[in-house]
Parts: sequence; structure tokens; C-alpha cells
Amino acid sequence: MQNSADRHEYPAHWEADVVLRDGGTARVRPITADDADRLVSFYEQVSDESKYYRFFAPYPRLSAKDVHRFTHHDFVDRVGLAATVGGEFIATVRYDRIDAEGLPASGPASEAEVAFLVQDAHQGRGVASALLEHIAAVARERDIRRFAAEVLPANSKMIKVFTDAGYTQKRSFEDGVVRLEFDLEPTDRSLAVQRAREQRAEARSVRRLLVPGAVAVIGVGRAPGGVGRSVLDHIRDAGFTGDLYAVNSAFPEDQKDIDGIPAHRSVGDIGGPVDLAVVAVPAAYVPGVVAECGEHGVQGLVVVSAGYAESGPEGRERQRELVRHARTYGMRIIGPNAFGVINTAPDVRLNASLAPEMPRPGRIGLFAQSGAIGIALLSRLHRRGGGVTGVTGVSTFVSSGNRADVSGNDVLQYWYDDPDTDVVLMYLESIGNPRKFTRLARRTAAAKPLVVVQGTRHGGAAPQGHAVRATRLPHATVSELLRQAGVIRVDTITELVDAGLLLARQPLPAGPRVAILGNSESLGLLTYDACLSEGLRPLAPLDLTTAATPGDFHRALSEALADEECDAVVVTAIPTVGEGSPGDAALAEALRTAAAEVPGKPVLVVHVELGGLAEALSAAASTAPQAGAPAPGTAVPERQPRARVPQAPESPTPPNPDSCSRLIPAYPAAERAVRALGEAVKYAQWRREAAEPGKVPGYEDVDEKGAAAQIGGLLARGQGLTLGTDETCELLGTYGIPVRGALPAPSPEGAVAAARTLGYPVALKATAPHLRHRADLGGVRLDLADEEQLRRAYAELTGLFGSPEEVRPVVQGMAPRGVDTVVRAVIDPAAGAVLSFGLAGPASQLLGDIAHRLIPVTDRDAASLIRSIRTAPLLFGWRGSAPVDTGALEELLLRVSRLVDDHPEVIAVSLEPVVVAQHGLSVLGASVRLAPPPVRDDLGPRTLPVY
Repeated sequence: MQNSADRHEYPAHWEADVVLRDGGTARVRPITADDADRLVSFYEQVSDESKYYRFFAPYPRLSAKDVHRFTHHDFVDRVGLAATVGGEFIATVRYDRIDAEGLPASGPASEAEVAFLVQDAHQGRGVASALLEHIAAVARERDIRRFAAEVLPANSKMIKVFTDAGYTQKRSFEDGVVRLEFDLEPTDRSLAVQRAREQRAEARSVRRLLVPGAVAVIGVGRAPGGVGRSVLDHIRDAGFTGDLYAVNSAFPEDQKDIDGIPAHRSVGDIGGPVDLAVVAVPAAYVPGVVAECGEHGVQGLVVVSAGYAESGPEGRERQRELVRHARTYGMRIIGPNAFGVINTAPDVRLNASLAPEMPRPGRIGLFAQSGAIGIALLSRLHRRGGGVTGVTGVSTFVSSGNRADVSGNDVLQYWYDDPDTDVVLMYLESIGNPRKFTRLARRTAAAKPLVVVQGTRHGGAAPQGHAVRATRLPHATVSELLRQAGVIRVDTITELVDAGLLLARQPLPAGPRVAILGNSESLGLLTYDACLSEGLRPLAPLDLTTAATPGDFHRALSEALADEECDAVVVTAIPTVGEGSPGDAALAEALRTAAAEVPGKPVLVVHVELGGLAEALSAAASTAPQAGAPAPGTAVPERQPRARVPQAPESPTPPNPDSCSRLIPAYPAAERAVRALGEAVKYAQWRREAAEPGKVPGYEDVDEKGAAAQIGGLLARGQGLTLGTDETCELLGTYGIPVRGALPAPSPEGAVAAARTLGYPVALKATAPHLRHRADLGGVRLDLADEEQLRRAYAELTGLFGSPEEVRPVVQGMAPRGVDTVVRAVIDPAAGAVLSFGLAGPASQLLGDIAHRLIPVTDRDAASLIRSIRTAPLLFGWRGSAPVDTGALEELLLRVSRLVDDHPEVIAVSLEPVVVAQHGLSVLGASVRLAPPPVRDDLGPRTLPVY
């Protein structure tokens, strides 16, 4: 072992699991003296050519001195990291701090030389790129700001690793060696490259689970029944196109098959490769199964076995060990306690789940953490009639169970550019990494609709088995932040399916104007009222009367769709009695043909007891592609995916506008149809706004370095602290946020002296915690014009609330009259940095009229933040009052956002009150809290979560 003279404390927080380019996983960790034998074994498996590229000369073996050097580190000036699979090294990287002459150095030298070595069998998997991200993060943590690397010109792969990383770099050539120097400060391009690599790797890791070439079900009983046998039957009955194997250690040695499916006593006995293993054995036997699968080269596991975190603390530790064990072999896990996975693609046809029937193929991706909810959603989407009627289909389905490894974030990465999925529906009981989910949701929603219902909204605790970060934000705030990321938030699984059906079948509306027509005046009026409740703009309902024929419906719908004042149409229909009443099929055909004539606007049907009409409207077998209509979920004109950050790989191919069927969704109640339409309207508006997201402006008077120096000095005092008044004013001043000064007034004479310093008129305020910002209690006296008024106010204040020591009075110069507001920013452990705004006083404190945006805030975000509170009219000249300077308020919001975004040590800022006048504003009170920044955040290197 290394002793204290060799090293600092072992940095366990540098350990991480990463997903590689091909979807497999590896473990990244610091190299220690205990790794000497592993290093030697690793080096022996590296080709002579790779050794030559590393050392610039033939170097067949490492000397004892080399081994000591490469395994003994101080974790500050000399650091080595290894990527491991199965406990063995597959790649290494190290840096050595150097001075300006290139000699070994210690701090404050800020440059280091970096070098990689990747085993030949693992080259091309993105191992070096992942290691570069991690060694760069380590270097920044150790105050190293620049890397230098010397590479032979023929080593094009390693040169590409450096040049593709996106850092600002300088390149030179001397003495036959390419020298690369690059700054380690993340740039927009390096971040875009990192996230594009993350998306590709995580998407491929999920694809390996959903598109396997061979599947083994482990734990198959010899008799019908039981979980393992049921899953095996479901895979076989669905027509899986790959190889299928049954595995059970209890099989007799002479048993060759189960109902014609090859049977084996262990995975190792299978002669060919196995891509996916479904594990259905008791939890106590799972570790042995995982080892067998890892040794055989299985790529992923679906663990349906229970007895893990859902069963208590011992189960939770068993679950963590399961994930650690699987990742050791580069495998990813869905589960444990999972319901399973489904892929309806005709070239796959995988039903590795407990669902007895394969759902109809379609364009909806479905994710459910709960197996019971997954069953309900699959059943509702599968059946005709009842609830939301009609037929729609599923592209892929994932039920993650305890979500110990693969989560909704991973599946979102897969669906983002999956050409078979147009709409994503998710039932989430918890969000393990909300910051990442919000980022991925924003990107996904720019390309295809994402509808989410979240369970346990009011329970305050995540379900058993789900480890999540605690949030201090109320659920309504979290929902608002998700909506800002483009997520269509609904409250029930009924609404989830309602919205999904509309988005999967119809284009997005261009606006909120809704035409209503049908054969029932009463149902039309109910629909009209529902539209108003949802914030839509309904046109006067058109009553076709109960005598309306299919031709009447066709003509009315054609005219409504052709009307430039209409963005969507809701058709209401009730059954009619008599010989001339239209048949369901005839009416459905009339509506479909009319909708096909103007395919750019959504059409919905509200029906009453018309099961036949609902089936007829959805007469096609699925939402699979058909010619002649715009893509479901697309806006008019033809939608384009949101432009991504430059230098990132290409955006996903948008669905073909002529690729999807024109099925008309039918709903049994006007409220449900209109609610779904309302969500589509809001989502379409978000899509249009997301195309121009705004920018984060820069301000020349911002002193970022000065603020960093002050923060560093303050934090040297302790782990976390609330700044004093002078320190707060100084820090905010570095970002151009002046705070109106206040002077303490410990006595009447002190108050008079303070007023003379500030100049009359002044305000006298009580700053005791129970009186602060409570003008309603009488703790504030304003517009004191002279000494007599000030002394009288001082006597009233102390007479009412107690001695000066209890009241803590201060004197402050009067600010121009205006509207009192409050601006806050906090770092939430789950949601990240959040900026909040509202009016000061009862509006925010009693009514909760506060709006929020995720930091960093753009100029568009700041403008919308101000206008999104219910009391916003008070800022814009309500009832004849003068409008205030909202431009100055927007700038203040942007400056606070910039301060918190630039300095993660600033964990809370409160400006209250901020008086916004006709011209300019005044910050009358401010507080700032600091704490050491988190070791890793969403801007750090790619890592898999540890729950």
C-alpha cells in the first residue's frame, strides 16, 4: 500500500461507472500501489505498436521502476486513472504537473502533461475520450488549467481524441513530434461534444437491451407456470426473430429443450453469443447468474426477480451489489423487480415481459416505473372501446422496476433519435437525476412530444426501491420547471393516454382557435365551456341537428378546416334513432375523408356511447406509417427538430411528413378531449418559442474574477456561511447589483446621525428576524423628512416592539416609489439552480404567486418570468397606474442568474424588497449564503448514477 509520504487521501469520489461508445460500461478509478500486477498484465496485452506510440521507442516491458512510478501517486501533482472491465485494466491515463520548462512541479504551476494507453482490443470504444473527460475534471479540481500532450504524427487515433474534445487548443510540430496544448475550461463546443457522446453511448446501451440478437431466460421451470416459464412463453408467442434459450441449473443433463426451445443448465453451456438475459431466479441466486452471464459476454440483463430495495435496507444493499457486480462485466440492468421490456418492430418482435400479449405495433414509446401502471397503460392502448377508444400502438415499452441502473433518462436518450418512435409517454414515480432529466427532456421535446405523469406527487417520499435526491421545492414548482423544458405534464394515466393518442395521430395546432361542430347543441356548448376553461379560444358551436347525415358532417368539417380563423376542430356526435340515421362506419369515413383534405389541422371527436364510431375512426390496425398525411405531433408548416449546439452530431431525422396515418382520436367526454387539445396547443407554442430560445447577455461591468477571489476568501472561514451586510453588498456589487445602504440606529441619536449621513427623507426599519419585511406589522416608517419625525418614529417603533436591541432598527435613504418585488435564487439538491420572482408581501407569501426559471436564464426567460405571475398587471400600469421599468427588472434577474451560474458556491441569494420605479429600481435588502461547491455536477464528466 502507499503510505502517507507517497499520497494524499484516496479520492474515492473520482470513482465512476461510464457508458462507452458501443453501449458497454467500464469502471474509472484512481490507480494505486495495489494495482502493480494489474498494470503489468495490462501492459503485456498491449501491442508493440501501441507501446511505441506511447513511449516513442520500442518498450516491450515495464521495469520495476516504471511500475512503481505508474502506480504511486500523490493524487495532486501526479494522478493516474484506469478504466476497468471485469476488474482488469483496459486503459490508463495519467498526468504529471509541470512548470514552464516542462519539469516536474507542484502548485501553483497550472499545467500538466497527459498521456494515455488503451488496450488494442478496446480501441474504438471511446475509452480514451471518457478518460480524458475524467482526468480533465480531476485536474481542474487540483487547480490545473492546461494540459500538454506529445504525440507521434502517425498516432492519428490519439490526436483525434484530443482535437475532437472541443477544448480551446494550440498545436505545434517540433523534432518529429506533435505537441498539443489545450485549456481545460469547458467551452460550449466541449460541452456539446460531451453530451452528444453521452447521448450516443446511452442510447446504444439501451438498444442492446431492446434489440437483442439472442435472449436467454434464466430460471425457467420445467412445468408450465412461474415467472421464468411465463416470460419464455411470451417471447416465443410474440414471434421473437432471434435465438431463444431456456436456462435452469435444475434441468436434467439429458434435457435438450422446453417445448422446442433449446434448454441448458447454465448460460455458459450455450454455444453461441447471448445479448440479453432475463433473470427470474430468487434473489439469493442472482449473483451467481450475473457472474455466469458476465463470463459468457452477455450484454445486458432484465432482472424480474424481487427481494431488493423494495424489501428494506438489506435488500437495498443487495441491489447496490447487484449493480456493482453487473457493471464490473460491462452489463447494464433493467430492474430489479422489473415488469420487462417490449419491442414491436417487425424485425425484432420481443416481448420479454410479464404481459401475456404483445401490444399492437405503433409509434408510441412507453416507460413505466411501476409494473401495475405499465399493465394498465398497455391494456388501455391495446383495447378498443372503453376509456379512450380506438386503436393505437407501441414501438417500445420499458418497465424499470426499482430503476437501479437503467432509468427514464437512459430510455429518453434512446427514443430521442429512434425513427420508430414519434411520441413518448412516461409514468414516473421518482426522478433520480432531475437536472439531467430536464436537460434531456428539453432536447427530446424539441423533436417529439414527451408526456409525463408523476406518481407520489403529494406523498413526500419516493416508492420503496427508488433512491432519489431530496428536493426543497414544492411539487407545483417542479412541474412548472418541467413544463418550461417542454414536458407535457398531466396528472393521471387517463390524461397521459388522452394526450398521447392525440399527439400520435394528429399534427400540432398552429394556435388556440377551436371550431366546434356536431349534432348535439348541448354537447357543443359543453365543449365550448371546456375550451374556455383550458384557455382556448373556441368559435361559436355549429349545430348540425340530430338529422345530420354523414354528408353534412363532411361538408361542415371541410369548411371548418378550410377556415383560416380555425386551428383545430372538435366534432361532437351523439347516437340518433330512425331509418335515416347515419351508420358508424359511414360517419367515420365522412370525417376521415374530410380531415384528409386539409391534413394540417388536428381533428378530435367527442362521442357519447358510440363504440362503433370509435372503432371505425381507428379502423387501421395501428398507428404504423401510411401515406398521405403529415406526421403526428408535427406543427404546420412542416416541423423541424430544434437546432442543436454547433459541433454536436446531427439531429435525429424528423419523421417523414407522409409517413403516418390520419387516425382521428375519439373521447367519451368533452372535457377529456379539450384537455388533451389544450396540452397540444401549449406544447406547440413551446416548440415555436424553443426555436428561438434567447441568449444570456454579457455585461462589461461584471467582475467574475473579483467575485471568485472574494468567495474563496470567505469560504476559507468555514464550510457554509451567511454573509454580513457589507460582504453581501461587496459581492453583489461585482455583478453590477447595487444595494441601497442602511446604517444601524442603536439609539435615537444614532438614528439622527445616520440620517444626516444619508440625507433626508429617510426610512426607519426594524430588522429583527420576526419583523424583517413585515411592513404590515408596523415595523417600517417611511418618508421621514426631518429630525423631529425621525425621533417620533423611533419612539413609536421601540415603544411598540421593545428595546433597540430587540428591534435592531436601521436608517435607510428613501427610494423612488414603485412596486415592491422579491427576487431569489437557490441551489436545490434535486432541481439545480432556480431563479424565482414575485411581488413582495401577501401576493407571494400568502397566495404563492411566484414564478420560477432554471438557471442560466436567457433574456426571453427573464421577460417571461416577470409576465408569468398572476399579479403581473401591477407592473404594467394596472387601472391607470404608471407602468414600472420592467427592463431594469429583467436586467437584475439576468445579473442574479449570471452570479449563481458563474459561482456554484453561491447557494442562495435573496433580494427583498426590490422597489421597481418608473425609471430604474432599488434593492433595499439582500442576503447571500455560500457553501463549498459540489464535487461533481451535470457539467462534469459522464458518469452513471449510483442509487
